[in-house]
Amino acid sequence: MPGDPIEVAIAGDPRLTAEDAAHLRALHGLDRPFTERYLAWASGLLRGEFGYSRLFAQPVASLLRPALLSTLALAGSALAIALVAGVALGALAASRPRAAPLVDAIAVLGQAMPTFWLGILLIIAFAVTLGWLPAGGSADHGLGLTYLILPVTTLAIANLAAYARHSAASLEATLAEPWIRTARARGATERGVLWRHAFPNAALPILQIAALDAGALAGGALVTETVFARPGMGKLLYDAVMGNDTNLALIALLLVALVTMLATLGADLAQRALDPRLRER
Repeated sequence: MPGDPIEVAIAGDPRLTAEDAAHLRALHGLDRPFTERYLAWASGLLRGEFGYSRLFAQPVASLLRPALLSTLALAGSALAIALVAGVALGALAASRPRAAPLVDAIAVLGQAMPTFWLGILLIIAFAVTLGWLPAGGSADHGLGLTYLILPVTTLAIANLAAYARHSAASLEATLAEPWIRTARARGATERGVLWRHAFPNAALPILQIAALDAGALAGGALVTETVFARPGMGKLLYDAVMGNDTNLALIALLLVALVTMLATLGADLAQRALDPRLRER
């Protein structure tokens, strides 16, 4: 983070004297050793005291709640759509080889388009030209589904390629296994072979990717939130780091780390449920 918070405050108000700076350092505990400061912060955190944001002049908890809800609505919806659509495209490519080039083209296109460029194109097409959807912002009350459509679509397309490619590769490898031929020989339908026999085994690496994406998206999609003027974790965290708001940045990063750990734990538990070999270990 750039600079010392007290130096930033002094630069913003030249009337502050050296005595004022010393008083501020003592007030914020910056004159104490690092270990003592960390223990004080951690003990306050365990008591539910998240501290005060110097940049926004508000309690950190009151800033995090609306930002996190906005990001969960955006990133959670985009992740779910990208996962379902990506797995469907991967299954299509693995089960119908003729469709594989088309799926590859869609994946390459989704991966190659910059998020900010795609977002601007969608705004021009559906908000400016057609006038069907709002160009940005968020609803004053509730989720505001119409405000979510364009940013969710942008973020889902950006994350679609990885799921499509990994699903296709994983399903192709699984469908080539000898026990899949045994399932076909026993009279299982192609749909049953694909979804009942092959998919539970092929889903293991996809779950890990989804867990990592969930953690990354919990930090906010800064570019998408900026293009569509949505308040969220990405913008809040960026402002905290650039504004040297240590309290807010620490709690926001801790929240992202917690979501990543919980998502990874959920993926591990789902893998154990899908793969009996992991339960036996």
